[in-house]
Amino acid sequence: MRTPLAVLPNLLGTAGNHPTTEEPAWPSGVADDHTPLEFSVALDNTIPPALRLLGETIGDKPSAVNNARAFERVLRSAARDFDISTERYDQVRDLFLPEDSSAEFLLWYSTVFRAGHLPALKVYFNPAAHGEENAGELVAEALSRLGLNDAYRDLREHALLRGEADRCVFFAVDLHDRPHARVKVYVAHANARSGDAIRAAAAVSGIDPGQLAEFCAIAGGTDAFAGRPLVSSYTYVSPDTHRPSGYSLYLPIRDYVSDDEEARQRVLQLLAWAGFDPVLLDRAIDALTDRPLAEGVGLIAHVSLRLGIPRPGMTVYLSSEAYAVSRPRRLSPVQ
Repeated sequence: MRTPLAVLPNLLGTAGNHPTTEEPAWPSGVADDHTPLEFSVALDNTIPPALRLLGETIGDKPSAVNNARAFERVLRSAARDFDISTERYDQVRDLFLPEDSSAEFLLWYSTVFRAGHLPALKVYFNPAAHGEENAGELVAEALSRLGLNDAYRDLREHALLRGEADRCVFFAVDLHDRPHARVKVYVAHANARSGDAIRAAAAVSGIDPGQLAEFCAIAGGTDAFAGRPLVSSYTYVSPDTHRPSGYSLYLPIRDYVSDDEEARQRVLQLLAWAGFDPVLLDRAIDALTDRPLAEGVGLIAHVSLRLGIPRPGMTVYLSSEAYAVSRPRRLSPVQ
């Protein structure tokens, strides 16, 4: 039987053998330099940390459609060998995987490795597969097919309040049948403030708005997020039917710092604030690069705060910078 690590080269597709001295074969949106792979370290207080890999499978003739087809071939093969269930995937795939699309991507995946646990796989569909104007309709139909008939109405009441400034950007499902298998919806908030995130988080019972405000202040150093948008995600687990059980806020820290050393200092402050061991951050950074952190920005791409169930905690996202390192920037004072 193959090991889970043996599947990773197949998940990368043709990108696995593409020279990093050349331009990327496909402008993947997974990372700023178009590397179709991003790492993250998920922390919580009850189980060991998890290493997660977000990626896009690159097809022989790269395009959004061909890349999705390449991933599906890997998925069907891997499902025979590992603890993978495609039931939820198959219930909604026809909504998000058209034969032709002008979307930047159709299908991404993440693999999760945690000591003492089976590896897990999750897929991310693009709600804009048939155009931005149809994203809400696709998400509503996908939620309904998965038994979450009233969930989209709840999203409209809490997260989709500012017209085009709030939009659904990912629809994700776990590919397993274990307890707490999740359905997730991600909403981007352009030109937002922490108050917009707090209002979005109110869809989940018991969320402390003060935590979100502090997280934004520490990670972003501002209350006006005019760069890359804040992103809310909602987690639905059984027996949810319309309201989510968990909420996460993703903050693209790379847009709100001058360089990665500043980002590191902010993340260290966040880890102390949340009660996590800061050693893991530097171990993860050292595994990816030996460049001085002040000489680039974007290695530490974003951070997230998870609230509610199933696993509250924090996640730090790290780019491989396989193709390029973004130069440090001089930030304008926040008005």
